[in-house]
Amino acid sequence: MKKIGFLSFGHWNPSPHSQARSASDVLLQSIDLAVAAEELGADGAYFRVHHFARQLGSPFPLLAAVGARTKKIEIGTAVIDMRYENPLYMAEDAGAADLISGGRLQLGISRGSPEQVIDGFRYFGYQPAEGETDADMGRRHAEVFFDVIRGEGFARPNPRPMFPNPPGMLRLEPHSEGLRDRIWWGSSSNATAQWAAKLGMNLQSSTLKTDESGKPFHVQQAEQIRIYREAWKEAGHQREPRVSVSRSIFALMNDMDRAYFGGSGESEDSIGNIDPQTRAIFGRSYAAEPDKLIDQLKSDEAIAEADTLLLTVPNQLGVDYNAHVLESILKHVAPGLGWR
Repeated sequence: MKKIGFLSFGHWNPSPHSQARSASDVLLQSIDLAVAAEELGADGAYFRVHHFARQLGSPFPLLAAVGARTKKIEIGTAVIDMRYENPLYMAEDAGAADLISGGRLQLGISRGSPEQVIDGFRYFGYQPAEGETDADMGRRHAEVFFDVIRGEGFARPNPRPMFPNPPGMLRLEPHSEGLRDRIWWGSSSNATAQWAAKLGMNLQSSTLKTDESGKPFHVQQAEQIRIYREAWKEAGHQREPRVSVSRSIFALMNDMDRAYFGGSGESEDSIGNIDPQTRAIFGRSYAAEPDKLIDQLKSDEAIAEADTLLLTVPNQLGVDYNAHVLESILKHVAPGLGWR
């Protein structure tokens, strides 16, 4: 069995060819797609966060709204760029959203990736300390956030408060018990996967990875997952970790599917640079009839290693079409691979 969810980047564009032409459109459609996915039996609704872009940028109002409209589906991010975040304020937002959903939040966080503007985090009031990189700052914010959601008191109470305090040091409120076990680190390298394992975070690995060996993408990603699991074991954590991978997978069921994605079925891995210093490998897309898809996906080592698969969706094609994309995988592909 494998958990299967969708991952939306939440693009919107005023073009007449887009079904999501405004920020309002994409927010409301994201909620509707999560509701539809739950009705279809999908396991998760995940959203990517980008700033200064016509995409989803403020996750917690959306996560709370999805939590209020659904009952079972996991609700998450993949990922929140921690360079932009006040970790204490974020802990309050995350606790509130998790309580609204009844404990279904699966929060993916990361040091971030190249954004639309240069050093956009500086506009949010954050800058690396002396001798620190922006990636270091993102990990530092993540460590503070991960620590304060333990729910332990750390702030000295006012001896003359407006309202009575409980005894001892005070913690952030609202606190959601169990949320800390549902924090994921979005890792593109083997080293940061090990770092996340030692801290006790779950692992998210996307459709790109730092090219560390020249091997095919899915092989490198599978190796990363095995390295992560070994580091988790060595750290001595008492629970089993979760691991997700993201893929673009489309079952060609009708002429519309073939028109949109029929030309991408023979895609291959590609090489690029996510910054001047980092060579990255980008995983292929899959698009074929269900029986052929099943054969292709059997050879994907990283999917086999992961317990959760996030399907990237073309959200600008609208809720109905994306529900069809998910249903095609859940009904016609997943059973053939033993995922259902």
